[in-house]
Amino acid sequence: MAIREILTDKDPVLHKKCHPVTQFDEKLWSLLEDMRDTLADANGAGLAAPQIGILRRVVVVVDANDEMLELVNPELVSQDGEQDGLEGCLSVPGMWGYVKRPMHAVVKAQDRKGKWFEAEGEEIVARCFCHELEHLDGHVFTEHADKLYTADELDRLLAEEEGKG
Repeated sequence: MAIREILTDKDPVLHKKCHPVTQFDEKLWSLLEDMRDTLADANGAGLAAPQIGILRRVVVVVDANDEMLELVNPELVSQDGEQDGLEGCLSVPGMWGYVKRPMHAVVKAQDRKGKWFEAEGEEIVARCFCHELEHLDGHVFTEHADKLYTADELDRLLAEEEGKG
């Protein structure tokens, strides 16, 4: 299919609420393939449709088995536990921040043909579910981080933490 341009957080599209998908057709399937290709090319953990300029409730996430999950009209149905960890975003290149997320999350979504299913994830997958679903409502992880770090700042911070450990 095609690799799409990933918008940065300065683009107003990323701050708009997405519309539900109502047609499960070849146009959706093409979007999903493009999102898969774009995510693989960017070597990311997840991608939401607004990140490529499409205001639809569609997300692609890499699961614990390194498989890409396609989530159409996803909803977070449960979450528990807590983790505070580093997070980055393909739409905020070169910046990371500490964000609190659940340790475990369950999402309900439709597949490319409209059939409902549930998916669950721990740790990084739970983090990714929450991060990507927030994109669908016009939010970016930077809203949760107290401070953002560049790659150099992050390297220094991690080296200091490693020295203390």
